[in-house]
Amino acid sequence: MRKLFEAQGLSIAFGEKVIIEDGQLTVEQGDRIGLCGGNGAGKTTLLRLLLGKMEADSGKIRAFPETLNIGYLPQSLEMKGLGRIEDYGKLLQELSRFGMEHEISWEKENIHTLSGGEKLKLALATVMAKNPSLLLLDEPTNHLDARGMEWLAKVLRSFEGAVVLISHDRRFLDQTVNCVLELENGRLTSYQGNYSEYRKEKERKRDALAKAYDKQQRKIRTIEEQVERLSQWSDKAHREAGKRKSETDSRQMGLKEYDGVRAKKKDKQIKSKMRRLETELEKEQVEKPGEDSTVSFQFQPTRQRGKRVVEAKGIAKSFRDRVLFAKSHFYVKHGEKVGLHGVNGVGKTTLIRMLLGEEAITKGSLWKSPSLNIGYLKQDRDDLPLDQTALEYLNVAREEMALVRTMLANMNIAAKELEQPLRTFSQGERTKVKLVAMIRKDYDVLILDEPTNHLDLPSREQLEETLAQYKGTLLVVSHDRYFVDKLCDKLLVIEKQRIKRVESGLSEFEERRTQQIDPAKKDREDESALREMKMSELLGRLSLTEPGSPEYERLNDELEQFMREAKHN
Repeated sequence: MRKLFEAQGLSIAFGEKVIIEDGQLTVEQGDRIGLCGGNGAGKTTLLRLLLGKMEADSGKIRAFPETLNIGYLPQSLEMKGLGRIEDYGKLLQELSRFGMEHEISWEKENIHTLSGGEKLKLALATVMAKNPSLLLLDEPTNHLDARGMEWLAKVLRSFEGAVVLISHDRRFLDQTVNCVLELENGRLTSYQGNYSEYRKEKERKRDALAKAYDKQQRKIRTIEEQVERLSQWSDKAHREAGKRKSETDSRQMGLKEYDGVRAKKKDKQIKSKMRRLETELEKEQVEKPGEDSTVSFQFQPTRQRGKRVVEAKGIAKSFRDRVLFAKSHFYVKHGEKVGLHGVNGVGKTTLIRMLLGEEAITKGSLWKSPSLNIGYLKQDRDDLPLDQTALEYLNVAREEMALVRTMLANMNIAAKELEQPLRTFSQGERTKVKLVAMIRKDYDVLILDEPTNHLDLPSREQLEETLAQYKGTLLVVSHDRYFVDKLCDKLLVIEKQRIKRVESGLSEFEERRTQQIDPAKKDREDESALREMKMSELLGRLSLTEPGSPEYERLNDELEQFMREAKHN
């Protein structure tokens, strides 16, 4: 395979915190590398180093060729300064090349009215339109629904260049990567295979390291016990040699000299044992294996409420001529854990804003328990005062300081970081600070819009366990299927301009719906999926072909033929 990128001896630190030390990285054409590590480990920093947006303290970074075309999708999408949808009409037409002709609504007027998933697809289309040879993707799945993730996985499989991506979605990593690059405690370690294979190999290495460490510790204890015995004998010999000072003892000078010789011999044996131990440790020292990071969330118990906390009758929401949903009825009971499900752009965030009283209802009625106390975690964490420290933002009273510091420490946010402005925090660390702010309040209902976005895997799993024990009401929007399946046994589904309540979890709902699909319709959907995959493949080949060449024209004609077929079907 052709080498595209190489980093040698890469090191960078922020103050006393070492981010990367002597890192080695090689990227070849066709590589699909998943960059994994805890929040704040430095994953985004590494991507910025590769892009040349930051300078390393030491080391070399080389691209082959030097003018390598790199496409970059940042973690937080920059939509500032973007205006009306019609200004991007040409780009939206190009979306059909990516199998996205129906993914972004032409009826929306402004870029800022797009859903998170639509914005991401528009941003990705902008990146792909530049025909990159290397893609650097920072959490591209954060705002994608299940269909969007399947589409992105297809695009990446057909892309002929190389991909380095950061993602905390376990299923997506299993579908897309063939190598995992772990960044942990400043060290870069490469593992072959997808995420599941990486976890197995990491566990195998940890077990082997633990056994080697235990063996070394037993050997150290054995030598230390021998040294202790020799020290006791040496001390005794020195005492005996010092006791023979009377005239009678003087006549036994030979014995005194013997005791002295014996003491010196024991001293030499001790030094020899210690030198041997030091030499072995220098040559083969095994460090104690680190444990996986543990994170602790603990939400306060809530007061008991009536049976129903929310009830909607005939509600509708529209923007001018565009109807999101209408004639919709549903309810939510106290203590239920409900997943809000629907494809990108159907109105999930709009419904949340209606529940919060931030968006007016077009028709119908939406009743909420009058004394309901609702906590809301926004999809975007852009409402934090970035110039403040975590403690300033949390407004911690003196008597609560120890508790809050412990909560943050349990989430792997070190004490020294609490004095730093929030702008220096990773997106995952900012999410944890927001969760601490919610934990400190007594909420009856938690509305969580993509709560696992930016969270590392240990944090996701701990949050799952904590929310499973939460006694209040949960309304969850998440594209992390593992998360929704584990937590939610009820759904509010938005589809075909209706909101309906479903008395099951997500997997059961989708399995039941799949069984009801008409065979002819399923065949048409399969054909459409194959067309989209072929179009993505042709697009990838076009990106590596010289524009204007006969091969480019042939591929372009073939692609346009597929696009015409897609329109007629």
